[in-house]
Amino acid sequence: MDPLIERRLLQSRRHFLGRSATGIGAAALASLLGSESNAASTSPEDLGVLGKPHFAPKAKRIIYLFMSGAPSQLDMYDYKPKMNELFDTDLPESIRMGQRLTTMTSGQTRFPIAPSTFKFAQHGTNGTWMSELLPHTATIADDIAVIKTIHTEAINHDPAITYIQTGAQIPGRPSMGAWLSYGLGSMNQDLPSFVVLTSSWSAKRDAQALYERLWGAGFLPSRHAGVALRSAGDPVLYLSNPPGVSAEIRRKMLDGVAALNQRQFDAIHDPEISTRIAQYEMAYRMQTSVPELGDVSQESEHTLNMYGPDVHKPGTFAANCLLARRLAERDVRFVQVFIRGWDQHGNLPNDIRAQCGDIDQACAALINDLKQRGMLEDTLVVWGGEFGRTIYCQGGLTRTNYGRDHHPRCFTVWMAGGGVKPGITYGETDDFSYNIIDKPVHIHDLNATILHCLGINHERLTYRFQGRDFRLTDVHGKIVNGILM
Repeated sequence: MDPLIERRLLQSRRHFLGRSATGIGAAALASLLGSESNAASTSPEDLGVLGKPHFAPKAKRIIYLFMSGAPSQLDMYDYKPKMNELFDTDLPESIRMGQRLTTMTSGQTRFPIAPSTFKFAQHGTNGTWMSELLPHTATIADDIAVIKTIHTEAINHDPAITYIQTGAQIPGRPSMGAWLSYGLGSMNQDLPSFVVLTSSWSAKRDAQALYERLWGAGFLPSRHAGVALRSAGDPVLYLSNPPGVSAEIRRKMLDGVAALNQRQFDAIHDPEISTRIAQYEMAYRMQTSVPELGDVSQESEHTLNMYGPDVHKPGTFAANCLLARRLAERDVRFVQVFIRGWDQHGNLPNDIRAQCGDIDQACAALINDLKQRGMLEDTLVVWGGEFGRTIYCQGGLTRTNYGRDHHPRCFTVWMAGGGVKPGITYGETDDFSYNIIDKPVHIHDLNATILHCLGINHERLTYRFQGRDFRLTDVHGKIVNGILM
């Protein structure tokens, strides 16, 4: 049966009324389910609502490396040598063109230009520009497509990260991983289809919060939400049996709970109860699959050395990148690795050096690791943040120290594998890295292209909610064919 039709048939009058109008029923259910509602579908028969992709995909899975806080494109990828001649001069109004500013710099009397202190060089066959902060990433220049013209309307962190993750600046929409789980289903019955890893960071500063809704299911069935694995203790809370509880006792307990849940389902026909039953079963299987996943003792010394010394420290970006590869190897559909600490309004040169030290070697290792296993061609890797940083300085400016404010008009994302052209640079910004002058790519275009790599027509993966068909790209988005093979 069509899953959409089946879901409508399963919704009783009581359930429909509970989820309509004020949504009190949905809120009550969410509080009852708690963290259980944040698990993903695990049925081996779960092919997703689409049944199969709209067309032949180039990628089967995604690893999304998200730099929360917005890394400075000016100090990493978008080389602007002419700015050295304009040090501490005011940003021309003809460049700014009345752009809305954040409250952090709107009160400044000047907007002095702060050139990057870092040296740049060209790498790879096609001469991709990268700064000295990224010596390891420079070695994979021929494997990645650097897109310098991503842009967004959001100018503050929470709306911006919510926007790129869900397609809307207002919370409540499904995240990209949830859309993929809903559309394509699961490829592994023992692990969630959508897994989230959060990393420690080295910059000595506060960081923007990461909310669970960023990997939530929104109005999609809750089984499609991401499962966040912890770096300390049990990867998932209460996954291990407590002292005195054997596997046999746990099995009997689950059977009893399933029977009670089934009685409740028979009475009110709420599809979320079926999800709850499935999640208890997933947790039982994860008691075996997750410890095996986290055991890297069988990894070769060569592989561990590729990721660098931090790979041995749980929760670091390097350790999470290796874990992401292991998840991809086990056919987890979507793995998102977050690292915070990129919100560098001051002391940028020192902080960004520390942040790049966290991620540079691991990013290159992940690409090379996937390549040597023959997985890069059907794994799409995406690297980026929620917006960019300004050429003008926030706060005090010297030759060796500066800060940068938020900049949504242009920022850099790179992609690799999964049908993306390797070794290219796409788009161009002006001399100030302030405005796009060639080949703009909106975040809806980026997300439409990501879905395209997985064989999905972004306009046809929809969900009807409150009388409207919703999708990840809202009513926008066009495929960026220039970066596709």
